[in-house]
Amino acid sequence: MATAKERNLALKADALDARLAAMDLPKGGFTATARADALARLKAMGLPGRRDEYWRWTNPTALNAPEAPEAAIFNPKDERANFDTFERVRLVFVDGVFSEDLSDDLVNTGVEISRLAEADAADIHWAQSLYGKLEADGQKPVDRPYAALNTAAATDGLLIKVTGQAAKPVHIDYLHEDTTSDAILHHVVKLEEGAEITLLESGAAAARFSIVTEVDVAKGAKFHHIRVQGRSQERLANTHIFTRVGEEGLFKSFTMTSNGQLTRNECVIDIVGDNAMAHVAGAAVGDGRKGPFHHDDTVFITHGALNGESRQVFKKVLKNGAQGIFQGKILVKEGAQKTDGYQISQSLLLDGDSQFLAKPELEIYADDVACSHGSTTGAIDETALFYLRSRGVPKGIAVNLLVLSFMADAVEEIEDEALRDDVLSRLEGWLARHAS
Repeated sequence: MATAKERNLALKADALDARLAAMDLPKGGFTATARADALARLKAMGLPGRRDEYWRWTNPTALNAPEAPEAAIFNPKDERANFDTFERVRLVFVDGVFSEDLSDDLVNTGVEISRLAEADAADIHWAQSLYGKLEADGQKPVDRPYAALNTAAATDGLLIKVTGQAAKPVHIDYLHEDTTSDAILHHVVKLEEGAEITLLESGAAAARFSIVTEVDVAKGAKFHHIRVQGRSQERLANTHIFTRVGEEGLFKSFTMTSNGQLTRNECVIDIVGDNAMAHVAGAAVGDGRKGPFHHDDTVFITHGALNGESRQVFKKVLKNGAQGIFQGKILVKEGAQKTDGYQISQSLLLDGDSQFLAKPELEIYADDVACSHGSTTGAIDETALFYLRSRGVPKGIAVNLLVLSFMADAVEEIEDEALRDDVLSRLEGWLARHAS
C-alpha cells in the first residue's frame, strides 16, 4: 500500500501531466537548453499542493487546472490609465500577446529591447546566459514549480539590456480582453556595470497569468521596479522575480495590489556582491464583498557578501472576508558579515471576517550582523478615530486617513516622488470606491 508521501507525490505528478497535456511547449532557439532543464526540474517537483509547506495557506488548485477559469473583463472607467502622465516607453501585451499597434517603437528606446517570441528564433543571444539561470538558482532551498513551468512554457516576454542610465522608464502595460486567456510571460533584464533603469508594470495580463522576471544587477547598477496590479476582481495572478545583485548594486521593487481573486507574488533575491542593497515592498488592499480576495507575498533574501542591506516592508488592508498572507525569510550565509536585514509585515483588518497569516523567518550563519523581523495584525485605532471625528472629520474619511497613514511605510519605499504620489492617489481612489 502506498504511503501518504507517495500518494501526495502521485497527485502532484498527475496535476502536472494534466497541465502539460493542455499546453504546446515552445521548441528550439537559444532557450532550448534552459527550457529542457526547467522541464526536468518541474517533473521532479510536480505541481504544488496544500501539503507543501509554502502552499498550505494558499490553495493552488485554480493555478494547477489545465484550463484557466473564466474571468470577467474589467473596464476601469473611473480612473485614468496607469502611468499615462509620465514620459515613458510603453510596451503593451494584450492577454499575453505583444501588440505592436499599441506599443512604442522598440528601436528608439535608449535601451536594448527585444521580444522573446522573436529573439528565440536565433541560436545565440545575449540573454542566453540568463534565461532560466536565476530561476534555477532560486529553486533552493524551496521548490518553485510554477517558475520552472514558466521557464519551460513562456511564449513571449521582453529581453531588456541596459548599458547606461535609461532616459525614460520602460512601462509594460498588460491588457485583459479575453475572459478565458491564460498567459505565460518571461522577462529578462540585464543591467551592466553602472547602469540604471526604472521598470513599470501595470494591469492584469490575462484571466490567469504567470510572469517570471529575471534581473541581473551588475556592479554599481540600479534597478527600480514599480508594479500596479490591476483591479480585475476575478483574475488569477502568479508572479516571480528572481534577482542577483552585484557589488554596490541596488535593487528596489514595490508592488501595489487591489482586488484579484488569487494573487501570489514571489520575490527571490540573491545578494552576491559587497555593499549591495535590496529593498522589496508591497501594499495590498482587498475587499471580499464582491468575490474572494486572497493575496500572498512570499519573499526570500539571501545575503552572501559583506555589508549587505535588505528591507522587506509589506502592508495589507483587508475587509469583508479578504485574506492576506506573508512569508518572508532572510538567510545570512557564513562570512556575510555586517549584514543589515530588516523585515516587517503588518495588516489592518477593517472587520472581524478578514484574516492575515504571517510566517517571518531568519536563518543566520554569521556573527556580526543586525537582522530583525516583526509582524503585527490589528484593527483601526479607536483613539485616533475618535480624535479625528471629534474634530468634525466624517467617519469614512477618518478611516481612510488612518488607512493611508498605515500604508505610508510601504509606499515610502518608492524613491521617485511623482511615482509615489501616483500610487498614493490610486490607493485613495480604491478606498473611496470601497468605503463602507
